[in-house]
Amino acid sequence: MTGLYYEEFEVGATYEHDKRRTVSERDNQVFCDMTMNQQPLHLDEEFAADTQFGERIVNGLLTMSLAVGVTIPDTTDGTIVANLSYDDVEHPAPVFHGDTIRAQSTVTDKRETSDGERGVVTMHVEAFVADRDGEGGRDGETLVCEFDRTVLSLKKEHAGE
Repeated sequence: MTGLYYEEFEVGATYEHDKRRTVSERDNQVFCDMTMNQQPLHLDEEFAADTQFGERIVNGLLTMSLAVGVTIPDTTDGTIVANLSYDDVEHPAPVFHGDTIRAQSTVTDKRETSDGERGVVTMHVEAFVADRDGEGGRDGETLVCEFDRTVLSLKKEHAGE
C-alpha cells in the first residue's frame, strides 16, 4: 500500500503526483465506446474540424477519470473504504489526443466518522496538461479539469478490520 491513512492527511497539504498519463486517440475511442457516448466532438474528425476547437477533444469524463487515477498511489491506494462524492467538476480547457495529464491534490477538509473508526477526507484535485502555445498558466501548464473528491478513509488502528 502506498496510500495515506486518515491520520496522515493534513488539511492544506498539497500532493504533486509523479504519475502522468498521455491520452491517445485509442484511449478516447475505447472510453467513448464503453460509456456509449458517441458525441461527434470526441469521435468525428470532420465534425470537430468545424468547431471552435478545430479538432477532436478528449471526453471530459475520461480526463476526470485519469486525474483520479494518477492521484491514487499517493493518496488512497489500499487505504480507502469508498469514494463518497465528486463535486464542483469543471473543465476550463480541452484535452487533445497526445496531451499528457498530470495532477495535484490539496486536502481541504477531514473529519472522523461518528464511530471514530474511519475518517472522511476531501481533496481538491487539479489536472493539467503542458501548455501548447506557451501562453498557459503556472509553469507553462494549462488547467484542464478540477473537482473536489471526498473519500472514506481507513484509520491505521482499524486497517486490519
